[in-house]
Amino acid sequence: QVQLVESGGGLVQAGGSLRLSCAAFGRTLSSYFMGWFRQAPGKEREFVAAISWSGGSLYYADSVKGRFTIARDKSKNTVYLQMNSLKPEDTAAYFCAARPIYSDRADDYHYWGQGTQVTVSS
Repeated sequence: QVQLVESGGGLVQAGGSLRLSCAAFGRTLSSYFMGWFRQAPGKEREFVAAISWSGGSLYYADSVKGRFTIARDKSKNTVYLQMNSLKPEDTAAYFCAARPIYSDRADDYHYWGQGTQVTVSS
């Protein structure tokens, strides 16, 4: 069992930055991939980024590559999503998720946090 808790969402102006955090509790995550997904009203939940708990593998959706950075801090059992140069199109509820092997499909992830809302105004 893994419990995930997201935080750090809020309201920012276009071009601004936010840093989302996902604190993990429960089983050891040494062999897991941690993913960030987002979902806007009326849209499919989409992949944003993922990282292996070891930190050796990073993946990004094309829409955020170069603007977002995923990282993890083993000592804090926390995964971060640094979001820079935010656009109104980034507005969504952002969710942290975990699964044993890498996937960019939301349905493949076993554990999910409650989400944190990011709103980017223009």
